Amino acid sequence: MRYLHKQGGAMEINWLHDFIAVASARSFSRAAEQRNSSQPALSRRIKALEVWAGAALFERTTHAVSLTPAGDAFRLTAEDIVRRLSAGRLEAQELARGASDVLKFASTNALSLTFFPDWLRGIETMLSFVPNVQLVANHMEACERMLLAGEVHFLLCHHHPAVVTALTTSQFRSAHVGDDCLIPASVPASRSGRAARFRLPGTEAAPVQVLSYRQESGMGKILDAVRSTSPLGAHLKPAFTSHLAKLLVTMVQAGRGMAWLPESLIVDQLASGALVKAGGQEWEIPIEIRVFRPRSRLTPAAEAFWTHVQEHPPPSSPRKAPRVRRSRG
Repeated sequence: MRYLHKQGGAMEINWLHDFIAVASARSFSRAAEQRNSSQPALSRRIKALEVWAGAALFERTTHAVSLTPAGDAFRLTAEDIVRRLSAGRLEAQELARGASDVLKFASTNALSLTFFPDWLRGIETMLSFVPNVQLVANHMEACERMLLAGEVHFLLCHHHPAVVTALTTSQFRSAHVGDDCLIPASVPASRSGRAARFRLPGTEAAPVQVLSYRQESGMGKILDAVRSTSPLGAHLKPAFTSHLAKLLVTMVQAGRGMAWLPESLIVDQLASGALVKAGGQEWEIPIEIRVFRPRSRLTPAAEAFWTHVQEHPPPSSPRKAPRVRRSRG
């Protein structure tokens, strides 16, 4: 598919996908990997897009890639075009198949296991139609890409106000649908005890072994943002990294260190004493569960679902307003 330039040149839609990938990854090599392309081929397409646009869209240095002012302005347009085209294509396909009840979700891995099934079941009983639900679970970065590209109607994820993402813009709307909390968790020091084997804040001589999230994880972004403004300090020694919260739960249970884990994922382990809190309440991070959608019009089924979500907010959380807590270590 092509758009024609007013002076006769042509622009490939795939160039917009390439541009968005580089703008998000801030790296030509990572963007090429996401696009299943070689880096030289992707670079050539980006150069062709810049020639078509009549402006440099990226500042390229030896160690970094950043958007120029022109590129920053063009990004909103590119994302909106790609999203609208994808949404229109999905709607046309659904109408052609006579399937007008499809709801497409992206969800972060942890919420797809804990929150999504019961949340959806509660909503389905109150809808005037039986939706055909399609869910893709992945890490936050991949889920964001799917919503930005218009491949899904909704994104379900954890959210903290300290984190600014591509979705916290005027092009997207969100609704608060639940509450959770990142709990510093560890195995107990003894079978019968409630004291943590790995306990915050640690010391310089004996830092606490911490199991961390990769940068593409939503949890990782939340922890990094909170850490940058926290009044607390801790001595931490990285021991393991993954984008999967469920895997970190397994590693914590194996005694490999402590980690900030979603309370929704470890509520049973905390109740049984298999896991204990690795610090006081000041180390906990209250977070919201939110569902995001594009501001542009969705299919009638998706709009009906969104209307229900807005009209039925979750019960007020007993937790206090979110605190900004974590280590400086």
